[in-house]
Amino acid sequence: MKGKTRIVLQEALLPPLVALVVALVAGDLLILAYGQSPAVVWRMLLEGTWGNTYGFGQVLYKATTLVCTGLSVALAMRAGLFNIGAEGQLAAGGFGAALVGFWLPIGTPAFAAVFACVLAACVAGGAVGAVPGVLRSRFGAHEVIVTIMLNFIVLALLNYVVSAKLHVPETVHTPTIHAGALARISGTFSEFHGSAANWSLAIVALAAAAVGWFLFRTKSGFELRAVGLQPDAAEYAGVRVGATWSKALMLSGALAGLGGINFVLGYKGYYEDGFTGGAGFLGIAVALVGRNHPLGVVGAALFFATLSQGGLAINAMVPKQIVEVLQGIVILAVVAAVPEVRRVLRNSLSRVGVERS
Repeated sequence: MKGKTRIVLQEALLPPLVALVVALVAGDLLILAYGQSPAVVWRMLLEGTWGNTYGFGQVLYKATTLVCTGLSVALAMRAGLFNIGAEGQLAAGGFGAALVGFWLPIGTPAFAAVFACVLAACVAGGAVGAVPGVLRSRFGAHEVIVTIMLNFIVLALLNYVVSAKLHVPETVHTPTIHAGALARISGTFSEFHGSAANWSLAIVALAAAAVGWFLFRTKSGFELRAVGLQPDAAEYAGVRVGATWSKALMLSGALAGLGGINFVLGYKGYYEDGFTGGAGFLGIAVALVGRNHPLGVVGAALFFATLSQGGLAINAMVPKQIVEVLQGIVILAVVAAVPEVRRVLRNSLSRVGVERS
């Protein structure tokens, strides 16, 4: 049993570590090409992120949204589906939270207001996610095509609604919410003064724990994973595959929509066109690097958030676009490393078994 646990841990941890090493080597080469010292640049990146409370707060803020979009993609992948619609689902969730927060009267009890706004974000994101789920289960439409197209439809529709009906004059955002705002962490810990980190990260942390419990401790989670591994066998065992796909994409959309509260309730206090900034698409990378496990997703979100914030810290020495290159290298390395690392591990374990026998 211990041997199996060790193998599982090795297969889960080695591919991301290999990707990280490859990215660091590639980063060193790029930094040298700009005539700078890799050691100095990496030290500046760490000092600008984890080395001070403001930078660390910004990392937490960016990671909060990425955890949601990463969990969204990961949950769908566990069901054998590829959700590329997290960008639109994230925007829908932010808009839903802003709409409820704007409609609620001033003086609404804080807990009730936050709960209503969070629920609205999940419902809005889940509604967008349910569309490809129904189309997949009922008509066999491929979720990749549907979710890609829905991104354009949802973002364009929200842009129209905001610009034509709800925007503050000469802006691209809605009016400020009346209730449901989440306090910034700096209100409790003054060291984080100036950072956008807020208490939505606590809600998102609970969501990540809930996803882990759902996937690995419930019957529905087991059925979802079974469908993802072998839908025909799962159906033969009595699992309703179509209903599981629909549920998975709806929950996936709800998780992405939850990410909208970070900006709307915790940072700006309103919905703004374009606030997603590609976080929905980056969630795909977060899920891949995190190996579709909630803990891995949290770690990967922190990693990509560190790169994002670190790009601003090192911009004086090298172009911040180098970070985007590193993100791409990490993704490619993970995709390439997973089968290769597994092959090496299994071959080495097989040789050990032969030698022992």
